[in-house]
Amino acid sequence: MRDFDDSIPLKLLKAREVTMSFFRPVLQEVSLTEQQWRVIRALKQYPESESKELANRCSLLSPSLTGILTRLEQQDLIKRRRSSEDQRVVLISLTPKAEAMFDEVAPLVDERYQQLTKKLSSKDMQKLDQLLNKILSLDPDA
Repeated sequence: MRDFDDSIPLKLLKAREVTMSFFRPVLQEVSLTEQQWRVIRALKQYPESESKELANRCSLLSPSLTGILTRLEQQDLIKRRRSSEDQRVVLISLTPKAEAMFDEVAPLVDERYQQLTKKLSSKDMQKLDQLLNKILSLDPDA
């Protein structure tokens, strides 16, 4: 068995924590969790998503997403409506309040993203992106 500190899953978790440390202060200013921001970002790009589709897109388990959606709805950041084609389907979208908040926060998040990427060369960023995509392609459920 490989050395504990050389574990790829552990290194990926640690890299995620370092990466998220760039964004957490911005999200904390608007009282959003990382998961809530992920859902809002996804809904901004993919309006009126179904719950299962949103969970997959955001890499969240359905029970976790349910709680996140409940809290976002209580904050008037998302709304739900039944599909006119199939009443069993519930579509989730952003409210005007969430749209305004996104427009305010997105440039700050983008600024943090630039700070992060400046720490690596463009060649390193491209290589990282390729390697992560290669790992993601190994997903048997994809």
